[in-house]
Amino acid sequence: MGNTTETRTTAVVLAAGAGTRLGKGAKALLPYRGRPLVEAIAGALLDGGCREVVVVLGAGAPDVAAIAELDRYRTVVNEHWQSGMGSSFLLGNAAAWPGDHLLIALVDQPGLTLRTVGRLLARHRPGRITAAAYHDGGSDEGGNGRVRRGHPLLIDVGLRDAVASTVTGDAGARSFLQSHPELVDEVDCSDQSTGEDIDTPEQLHLLG
Repeated sequence: MGNTTETRTTAVVLAAGAGTRLGKGAKALLPYRGRPLVEAIAGALLDGGCREVVVVLGAGAPDVAAIAELDRYRTVVNEHWQSGMGSSFLLGNAAAWPGDHLLIALVDQPGLTLRTVGRLLARHRPGRITAAAYHDGGSDEGGNGRVRRGHPLLIDVGLRDAVASTVTGDAGARSFLQSHPELVDEVDCSDQSTGEDIDTPEQLHLLG
């Protein structure tokens, strides 16, 4: 069970990228419902039940820190953000309380809701990884709707070191997830959002 046990959860927002493909500057400062996107993401994580939120900044960090209201959260700056998302993952993991589960979220996923966060916390089982999943529009051989794994991703405290040891470049936890599918529980969150990230100008409509 998630945060009903003694072990609580620290969330990490990966917000260090420059958004080069998007061409709008740091994604953390994209406008979303009247405020910078990073505020909305971090707020959903904290209000959804996480004990603490660590925001990993990188590209444009001084501007993000000056414009976004992040006083409710802990911020760290990845000076090596250009090496890829993996370095931000590792920095966030190191900054999080070592006795907590770790919930990894992306700053460019505006559909994240506090209900999604709460659902992942409630469904988490000890010793496992709990991942949000979303319908991809297709169906399997039995005619059932397919879901694809996405973010947020809740990593059990007992697996944090093992996952971190596999993180390199821009892959994040992908290598560990592919090597240990038996440890991953997917939780359908399609009723909350599509789970899409904003990577290109064509996806800016996700900001509403």
